[in-house]
Amino acid sequence: MSDAQLEILASRAGLAVDWIDANGRPQKVASSVLRNVLIGLGHPAGSAQEIDASLQELQQVQQTRHLPPLLTADFGVGLSLAHYFEPETPCEIHLEDGSRLNLKLDAEAILPGLIPVGYQHVSIDGQEFTLAVAPTRCYSVGDAVESPIPRAWGLSVQLYSLRRPGDGGFGDTQALEDLARVAGERGAEALAISPLHAMFGSDTQRYSPYSPSSRLFLNSLYAAPGAILGDRALRTAIDATGLAAELKHLEASPLIDWPVAAEAKHRLLQALYEGFVQGEHPLHADFSSFRHAAGEALENHCRFEAIQEARAAKGESLDWRHWPEQWQNPRSAALAEFAEENAGRIGFFAFCQWLITRCLERAQTAARSAGMSVGLIADLAVGADGGGSQAWSRQDELLASLTVGAPPDILNRTGQGWGISAFSPEGLVRNGFRAFIEMLRANFAHAGGLRIDHVMGLQRLWVIPNGASPADGAYLYYPVDDLLRLLTLESHRHQAIVLGEDLGTVADGLREKLIARSILGMRVLLFEQDNAHFKPILDWPDNALATTSTHDLPTLNGWWHGRDIDWNARLGLVNAPGEIEWRHHREREREGLRRVLSEDPQNFREESHETDQVLDAAIRFLGHTRAPLVLLPLEDALGIEQQANLPGTTDTHPNWSRRLPGDSEALLDDPDAARRLELLACARLQAAERDQ
Repeated sequence: MSDAQLEILASRAGLAVDWIDANGRPQKVASSVLRNVLIGLGHPAGSAQEIDASLQELQQVQQTRHLPPLLTADFGVGLSLAHYFEPETPCEIHLEDGSRLNLKLDAEAILPGLIPVGYQHVSIDGQEFTLAVAPTRCYSVGDAVESPIPRAWGLSVQLYSLRRPGDGGFGDTQALEDLARVAGERGAEALAISPLHAMFGSDTQRYSPYSPSSRLFLNSLYAAPGAILGDRALRTAIDATGLAAELKHLEASPLIDWPVAAEAKHRLLQALYEGFVQGEHPLHADFSSFRHAAGEALENHCRFEAIQEARAAKGESLDWRHWPEQWQNPRSAALAEFAEENAGRIGFFAFCQWLITRCLERAQTAARSAGMSVGLIADLAVGADGGGSQAWSRQDELLASLTVGAPPDILNRTGQGWGISAFSPEGLVRNGFRAFIEMLRANFAHAGGLRIDHVMGLQRLWVIPNGASPADGAYLYYPVDDLLRLLTLESHRHQAIVLGEDLGTVADGLREKLIARSILGMRVLLFEQDNAHFKPILDWPDNALATTSTHDLPTLNGWWHGRDIDWNARLGLVNAPGEIEWRHHREREREGLRRVLSEDPQNFREESHETDQVLDAAIRFLGHTRAPLVLLPLEDALGIEQQANLPGTTDTHPNWSRRLPGDSEALLDDPDAARRLELLACARLQAAERDQ
C-alpha cells in the first residue's frame, strides 16, 4: 500500500499530514492513524483499492462544475466564479428585500462586489445558489456602547451556581434575571454566562455544559416556570408532586446533586405540562406559535428526547448509533409512526423548550432594561456529543465517528479527548452550511454577545477516532474564511458582539483574521506572564477582552493560595517532586504578580488582609488595561477560593456543582464584591479618559 497515495488522500480530505506541535517541533501523522481518521471522515482507506476509489470520489466532487448551495463573499469584494461559468455571463440576483439586481460576470468571470449584505439568491446560466454577503466586521463592543474606544466592563457567572429562594437546588433564569438587574444598576455592560445547551434529559449523570446533546436547543432544567406560568401554577404543581420538602433540601445543599435535582425538576415540569394542556390556557397560542416557528429542527429534537426516554425506561442504550436501524434516520416512516403514537411526550419536550426560551428572553430583556448595552453573552461549546440530538438530526454535517480533543503537549503528555463531535467540513459545504448557520442563530437569538469556546476550531480541530488514544489523531482543516463570513453576517444581523476563546495553540494567521473581523480574543491575567514576569498594563492589547481567570482555572484567591496545586496533589495528578517544583514556581509567580501590581501607587495602601489587597489590585489593574471589555468572574468579585471545574477529573472533584453564597439579587451587596466592582468601574473610566 502506497503511503504517498494515502497522504494525498488525507490532504485532499483536509487533514494535515505534517504539523507543528506546541513546542515548535515538526510532527508527522502515522499512516495507521491517517487511515482510521479518513474512515471517520467517510473516506475508506484500508487498502490501495479503497484509497484509489476515495481519491477518485473526492477528485470528482472537487472538479465538478456544479455549484454548492451556498457561497460566501465580503461586501464590496468581487467573487470569482471562473470554476463554474464563462466570463461575461449574465446573472440575476434576487435580494432579501424583494428587489432584483441584474449584473454580469466580468472578463475574468468575477461577480462584481455590488451585492448588498445579506443572504441573496443568485441565478446564473440555469444554476442557482445562495450568496452570503458579509459586512467587513462583526458588531463590536464599540458599536454596543457607542464609543470608538470602548472601555466597558461586565461580569461572568456559572449560571447553575446562582441561588434564589425556590430554585430547586441549582441556579435558573430567574436568579439570572435578578443578577442582571443588580449588575446593570452598578454599571455593568455585559453578563457572560455558562453554556445553556440542551443536555440529555434521560441521563442526569451527564451535566458538563460543554458536552451537550445539542447546541441548537436549551437545557430546560434552567427554566424558572413561575416567571412564565405564574406562581399559582407552580405551587399547584409542587403540591401535586409532593416535592416541597425535597426541593427545600436540595436548595440548602452547598453542592448541586445533579441527578436528584434534575429528576425533581423533570417531575415538576411534567406536572406543569399536564396542567397547561388541560383547559384553555391563555398561553396556548404562544406555545403553538413557538412550535410552528421552530419547525422540523424542534420536532426532531423532541422526538429524540422521547425515544431516549422510552429506551431508558427499558434499560436500553440511549446512543442513537445503537438504536434499531429504522430509528437512526430522523425522516424514516418508523419515526413518523413513533411520533404519532407518542405525541404527548413529544409535546412535553416541546413545552420544556418553549418555557426555557421564554425565560431566557426575559433575562436578556431584564439585562438591557437595567442599562446593559450588551446584556447576556452566551457561551457556544466547541462541539456536541456524537450520540446526541444534534449529531442524530444532522448526520451528514457532524462527524459522529470522531471525537475532538488536543494533541499531547507539555501540560497533557497523553493529549486530550473531549468526547464531543465536530462539524464535517465537506458536509457543511454540501448542505450550504445549514448546520453552522442554524447553530449561530440559535445561540445569538437571546443574547447580546456570543463567546465561542476554542475559537481555533473555526480553522482546525484535532480529531480522534472514537475509542482511540488522543495521541492517535490529526488536525482537520475547515473553510475558515467561509465560517468567519457567516459568523460576521449573523453577528451583524443580531447586533451581538463575538468573543473568541483563543487560549492555547493558535495556528498562524488566525488571530489576524479574528482581529480584522472585530472578534475579540481573550487574555487571562494568570497567563499574561513570561516565567513570572507579568505583562505591564499598557502592553495588554486592545483587541481582546481581559479577565482574571476562567472556569477551567483556579480563582484568583485559589491561585494565590495554591488550591489548584492542593487538588492535583490530593488526587495524585502530580507526583511529589512535581508538586514541590510547582509550589516553588507559584511562589515566584506570586512575587511577580505583586511586583507588577505594586507599580500602581493606589494598590497595597490599605491595612487589610493580603489576599483582599491582591484581589483588589488585580481587578483595578485589569480595569486600567486597553481591553475594550473586562469580564470579572463573580467568584473573583466575591473572593471565593474553589474553582468551577478541574480539567482531567470527572467525579473526584465537584465539577460544575459549586454554588455561590447568598441569593443572586443580594450577591453584589457583599462588601468585598461591592468594593471591587466600584474599583473596576472607576478604573475603566480612568482608562477611557487616558485613551481618548
